[in-house]
Amino acid sequence: MEDRRPYWKVAASLLVSLIGTVVFVVVGFQLMRYFMPFVIGWVIAMIANPVVRWLEKRLKIVRKLGSAIIIVMVLGLIVTGLYFGFSKAFTEIKIFIDNFPEMYQQFEEDFRQIGREFQGIFHLLPAELQVGWDEMVNNMDQGMADLITGISEPTVTAAGNFAKRLPSILIAVIVTVISAYIFIAERDEIIVWSKKIAPSAVQKKMTMVVDNFKCAVGGYFKAQFKIMIVVALILSLGLAFLKVKYVLLCAILIALLDFLPFFGTGTAMIPWAVFEFLTGDYKLAIGLIILYATTQLVRQLIQPKLVADSMGLTPLVTLVLLYVGYKMGSVFGMILAVPAGMIVINMYKAGAFDYILDDVKILLKGIQKLREP
Repeated sequence: MEDRRPYWKVAASLLVSLIGTVVFVVVGFQLMRYFMPFVIGWVIAMIANPVVRWLEKRLKIVRKLGSAIIIVMVLGLIVTGLYFGFSKAFTEIKIFIDNFPEMYQQFEEDFRQIGREFQGIFHLLPAELQVGWDEMVNNMDQGMADLITGISEPTVTAAGNFAKRLPSILIAVIVTVISAYIFIAERDEIIVWSKKIAPSAVQKKMTMVVDNFKCAVGGYFKAQFKIMIVVALILSLGLAFLKVKYVLLCAILIALLDFLPFFGTGTAMIPWAVFEFLTGDYKLAIGLIILYATTQLVRQLIQPKLVADSMGLTPLVTLVLLYVGYKMGSVFGMILAVPAGMIVINMYKAGAFDYILDDVKILLKGIQKLREP
């Protein structure tokens, strides 16, 4: 049926819709930041709810008791994992810092050795490149000192800020745990109450948002996290076999790169292997290449089952989302950009923005008619 509204009404409707959408998004993000402990508690409740239901049905445990058991178990696993993980990581970081001067001298010597190995090719390069290479090697000490200074200053500042915010962080953690328990134990009552106070139109939109959020978090993040754990385990075993120092630290950092789309383990493994090859450590270079190939093979085998081999996004759209996410929130923004894009695109396919697009189409048709002779 053709829309016969006057164009000024269509324009006013479009303007109100756009303003309402922008206000909803801006206010929604601000409220999410303000009530972040409750948001995290709700996510924990969504993840733990299937286990609580299983305890109810199979073991006949009361829901509130089952919720308490799950929360305690989850907290116990998290605290235990963080304790062992951070203790091992901090130990390796301390050893790394203590050995850094010696490692830097070795790195500088390896760099000079690469230059000596390619001395013949080096003389064939233009004079400007030769001068630039010499200056880079000679200024490496100052550059590394500036880098350490640049890293240490924000680190000290961050440590001070963390100490100041520690009481508020502890309160947020307590609120998160309590809210997660309430969301699990009183889930049915909360759903009934929210349906009573929310209009049907709001319920429909919120159901669409929640379903897409579950798809993005439960699908993308869950799958990528499982893949990252598998990759980290393979890297830990492989690097330990190759007798590389700081095995756990290297494995975690490289696995974090693998978590990001368009990056992967090759971002670190390939340059590392090339560097070792140029310095003459062919055994380690070949080992790193084999380890990289193994991680990619395992990833390709398990990824179709975990991610259904597709995120529903084209490579170009994914690249655009990563760039926008980086501009808005650095590496953390890149991690959130892809699932956020999945939510928006799925909502568009479900018709969440039809009321805006219909008004835009009507106005464009009107403008086209005005341009016709």
